[in-house]
Amino acid sequence: MSAVANRLEFAPPATPGLLRALVLAVFAHAVLVGGLTLGVQWKREAPTLSAEAELWSAVPEEAAPAPVEPPPESAPPQPAAQPAPDPEPALEPPKVDIALERDKQRLKKQKQIELEKQQEKVRLDKLKVEALKKEQADKLNKDALEKKKTEQENLRLETQRKANLARMNGLAGASGAPTASGAALQSSGPSASYAGRIRARIKPNIVFTQDIAGNPTTEIEVRTAPDGSIIGRKITQSSGVKAWDDAVLKAIDKTEMLPRDIDGRIPASMIITFRPKD
Repeated sequence: MSAVANRLEFAPPATPGLLRALVLAVFAHAVLVGGLTLGVQWKREAPTLSAEAELWSAVPEEAAPAPVEPPPESAPPQPAAQPAPDPEPALEPPKVDIALERDKQRLKKQKQIELEKQQEKVRLDKLKVEALKKEQADKLNKDALEKKKTEQENLRLETQRKANLARMNGLAGASGAPTASGAALQSSGPSASYAGRIRARIKPNIVFTQDIAGNPTTEIEVRTAPDGSIIGRKITQSSGVKAWDDAVLKAIDKTEMLPRDIDGRIPASMIITFRPKD
């Protein structure tokens, strides 16, 4: 490959439109030269013909005097021209930045929208709180009513159960009194009058002739067999007078057997009180 080809290979590319630019430049110069040519006006002086003539008068005459112009009348003094007042400067309309004003209006509208959103949010939160309080109050009232109904129902069921038990016990031969409120077939303890009957059985066997101050109480625990036989006794509370306590113990030993209660049973253990002046 030749050196010329190498140079052309790395040479910058030819400028596009070069021929068209040259043609336009030539045309523009031609138009300019034509315009200058038409604008130039060539002035040529036409040849002037001069002629001289002498005039002679037949009778000599004197010339008339030259007219005298009257002196000019003095003109009245003109008032001094007042200087024209300076024109008031025209008030230029305030330059308003339309973009800035638009931004201000947009920000103002945006703030108004945000304020309305906050107010709406506060209103909704208030409504939610009120609804929650109302729901909690309704729930408490409902729970209270349910609890009251449950208690009433439990009370009714308990009353009905007791009535059924009383009826069933009555049918099964319960030994309680008609006014008894228990549910057992028989009372676990002696009747109210049984202690008096026991004392009435034991007291005739008491031999005590001493005079003591006051009316001390002696409590005796008595244990019996199913047939009523006394199989044990002990003092649970002494009267403080040994002679009286011993007299009561001897009377119990002498009695030997206790009567049955109104239900036909004899308690296996009971506590009986004795006073010397009863």
